[in-house]
Amino acid sequence: MQILLIEDEKRVADFICRGLKAEGFFCEQANDAATGLSFIKQHQYDLLIIDRMLPDMDGLTVCQRVRKQNTDIPILFLTAVDDTQEKVAGLRAGADDYLTKPFDFDELIARIEALGRRRSAHKPDKDSLQLGPLLINVGERSVYVDGEAVDLTSLEFDLLLYLVQTDGKVVSRERIINAVWGVNTDPLTNIVDVYIRRLRKKIDRHPEQSFIETKRGVGYRFSAK
Repeated sequence: MQILLIEDEKRVADFICRGLKAEGFFCEQANDAATGLSFIKQHQYDLLIIDRMLPDMDGLTVCQRVRKQNTDIPILFLTAVDDTQEKVAGLRAGADDYLTKPFDFDELIARIEALGRRRSAHKPDKDSLQLGPLLINVGERSVYVDGEAVDLTSLEFDLLLYLVQTDGKVVSRERIINAVWGVNTDPLTNIVDVYIRRLRKKIDRHPEQSFIETKRGVGYRFSAK
C-alpha cells in the first residue's frame, strides 16, 4: 500500500513511517497541510493518514478538500482528543476511521489493513482495459497492441498494470519498486529503468510516441496514445 502521512510532529511522523516501512508499506510524510495536498495532486495513494490539528490548516478542511477530488481513497484521522463529538466531526468531514493518540502500533496496522480490505471489496473488477491501441486483459494477464499479442514476463506485466492504474500520475522509482517488487529499497539502482526499457521495446510501435513517459529526475508516467 502507498500511504501518505500528514503529521506536523516530526518525531511522531518519523516513528510512524519507520514502523510502516518495516511492515512492508510505502510511507511518505508531509509536515503540513499544504505539502500534503500538493503530494496528493501529484501522486496516487492507497491511504491517507491525517492529523486532526495541523499548523496551517485544520485536518477537517484537508479531509473535505480531498473528498471533493477523490471520493474513494480511505482516510484515517489521528487526534490527541478522545472526544465523541470530535470523532463525529471527522467522520462527517469524510474520514473513514479515527485513532486517538497515544495509540498501540499494532492497532494502527490493523486499522490500515481493514481500510485496505474495505477499499478492495468496493473496487470494480475490470477484466480488460482498453487504452488507445493497447488492450490489457487483467484476468488472463495478457496484452495486445493493435490486436497483436505481446509476450510479457510476469514482472513486466505487473509493472505495466501498476503504471496504468496510477491514473496518469507521475510515479517515482521508489514507488514502483515498492508496488511491483514489494520492497522498500532498490537492490539494483537501475532495475526500474531496465524494465521500463524492456516494456517500451515490446509495447511501443513508435519510439518517439512511447506509452511510458520519462519525467527526468522524478519518475515515469503512463499515457495512452
